[in-house]
Amino acid sequence: MEKELKKFFLLLGIIISCLVINVPVFAQDMEETISDEETDEDYSEDTTYSMLRGNNLSFGTVKISKLASNKVHVYGLTQCHHSCDVVYLTLTLERKVKGVYSTYKTWTFTTKNNSQLVKGIDVIVPSGYYYRVSGYHAAKDGSKESVTTLTKGVLVK
Repeated sequence: MEKELKKFFLLLGIIISCLVINVPVFAQDMEETISDEETDEDYSEDTTYSMLRGNNLSFGTVKISKLASNKVHVYGLTQCHHSCDVVYLTLTLERKVKGVYSTYKTWTFTTKNNSQLVKGIDVIVPSGYYYRVSGYHAAKDGSKESVTTLTKGVLVK
């Protein structure tokens, strides 16, 4: 009887060990599904030229670069054909949570009597998300002309 009891506990121990070792581990879904809105690169950029062939605004550019596992660089440029009364640049850093991008942080800049406005910002961000940058670029010299830009999402982890 004692021998059978030892075999029973040995067999029970083996079964429990096998169950513990073979328990599937499900990794947290960290937005790792790449869609047309994302890239597997560490950077993304977008440039939009003024479709109006206007007199003031030439183009706008935005870029996002992954610098570290918790840091991105956001860049924006509004380029004019000539010196304008007011040049505008709005940069919006967006984060993808549960499949939807929403505003994480926004910066608005203006300059007067200039032909361009350039800004670059390093931002500390939570790891494990896709981030992208949208831009609003405008120039006013009498009339106001504007374009928008949008990068693809870059995974920061």
